[in-house]
Amino acid sequence: MRSQSASEPVVMSKDPHLAFLSNEGSYTVFSCGETRLKFIAPYSLEHYDGVKLWKHGYLVVMAKYRHLPDSIEEYIDLAPILDELLMDRDAFLDPIERVEVAYA
Repeated sequence: MRSQSASEPVVMSKDPHLAFLSNEGSYTVFSCGETRLKFIAPYSLEHYDGVKLWKHGYLVVMAKYRHLPDSIEEYIDLAPILDELLMDRDAFLDPIERVEVAYA
């Protein structure tokens, strides 16, 4: 069971090979180094439990929703978000080797 609140901000790291996933209320937060992406999450998301797969911007995660008794597998694709922000997708994603769920 998680001891942290899903509304607390994500832990930040200077390690360019490590990124963090969390949520703040109705937003998903993905951060790596000095970059912090915040985008709308599904309305009933309580928190993320773990990352099962990281593949150059594509995540398979376990997520807990208010209306479901157990966590379920979900998918996040960062590519369209980075494109919408006009970010250099490869420059941002290439260094990331690992993503962890982390709450402060």
